Order: sequence, then structure tokens, then C-alpha cells
Amino acid sequence: MAAGREAHPVLSVELHTHSSHSYDGRDPVEMLLEQAAAVGADAIAVTDHDEYEASARAAELAPDYGLIGIPGMEVTSAAGHVLALGIGEPVPIGRPFGETLDRIHDAGGIAVIPHPFQDPRSGVAPHVSEAELASADAIEVYNSRLLTGRANRKAESFARERDLPMTAGSDAHIAEMVGQAITRVDPDTDDLPGILDAIVAGRTSVEGRRTPWHVSFRQAAGGAKRRVKNRLRDLL
Repeated sequence: MAAGREAHPVLSVELHTHSSHSYDGRDPVEMLLEQAAAVGADAIAVTDHDEYEASARAAELAPDYGLIGIPGMEVTSAAGHVLALGIGEPVPIGRPFGETLDRIHDAGGIAVIPHPFQDPRSGVAPHVSEAELASADAIEVYNSRLLTGRANRKAESFARERDLPMTAGSDAHIAEMVGQAITRVDPDTDDLPGILDAIVAGRTSVEGRRTPWHVSFRQAAGGAKRRVKNRLRDLL
């Protein structure tokens, strides 16, 4: 703890989850909140793909589960995915990387880059400069859904070399995977602003375990099935 700071409990925060409002998510936000409470998390962000409504609702419901709610979304920028955490309104999609970060800040949030070195999963690193990547507020250095640890290690090395704040996320697309990866946050206040400020200040540590391969396969297969159903529905 830095000199002059009051002691506060370190919080266990789940920063990367998806509800049924994501094209590849399965469960309603209530199930995500129930699981987060069951595994002892203190706060959770629902970060649906390019959708904000469910996350805002989850943030409102979170106190009923003993949780701090973090409104957010996983924004698809022109370069790839960016987590917008703590936003008060939706962030437009498809914009250049730098503009996306600016829009997140304008919406009152912070920009965290998930799975940056996973190009097949819309990681941004192959499409932006190192300086641009380092301009984000934090880097997700542990993502539970990576099948190997190589991309996580690369993300952690990048963050450590540039002294960037680090986070973890379960990237859960089904409720039972919430809590697979947790960011330990050391805030000045036990609330949403305190969590966001602590992340930006780098007062975090990460821990987690890899999502079992058969669960990742089941999540991916379920997501593919839901995408097909959604496309067919849109054609009717």
C-alpha cells in the first residue's frame, strides 16, 4: 500500500463476461451475477459484444447479489476488440482504434485491451502499433479461454516492459465459467470509481485457470449455433 493511503480490502473483480445478449453468449445476466456471488467475487462487468443494455441492467441488479456492478461492453473497433469498462452509455463500433479509446473515455469509462495477441479472436495487436497498444488504460494479460498460454505470456511481457496496468478475465460465455480468471484490485474506495481508478493506477494483480478445452469447445459450438439461428431469423 502506498504511503498516505487508507487500508481497504483488496477486491476480487471479474472483468470479462458475456450474457445472452452477446451473439455467442448463452445465459441471462441474473445467472452471471449468481455465479459471481457464488465464487466469492466482489464485482463483475458484463461485457457483451457491441451491446450495452444487458450490462447496464446487470450493474443495477448487482447490489442485490452483494456485488459491485461495472457497466461495460466489448467494443469491436476497426482494429479489433476493446473492453469499455465503467461507461455510462454505449460506445459506437467500427471506429478507428484511437477514436474508440477516446469514445470510451468520453463515456466515462476506461479502455482495457482483451486477448491482444490473438488475431483469430479479434485481438488488436496485429493491427495497431506498439505505441497505440500501450495507449490503452490496461492490458488483459490472462484470458481463460486461450487454449495455450503463449498469447497470455506475450501480453504480460508487453505490459511489464511498458509498466502498463494488467487485468485478467474469464471471457465467460456461459455462467459456470464466471470467476475462472480474477483481477485483484486494491481500491481507495469500495465502489465503481474506486475500482476503475485502481486499475488505471496499476494497483492490480491477476490470477486464474484455463477454461477446460471441452468447455471452450462447447461454448464455441453453442455460439456458432446461435449465430446461425440469428442469421436465419434476420432473413425471415
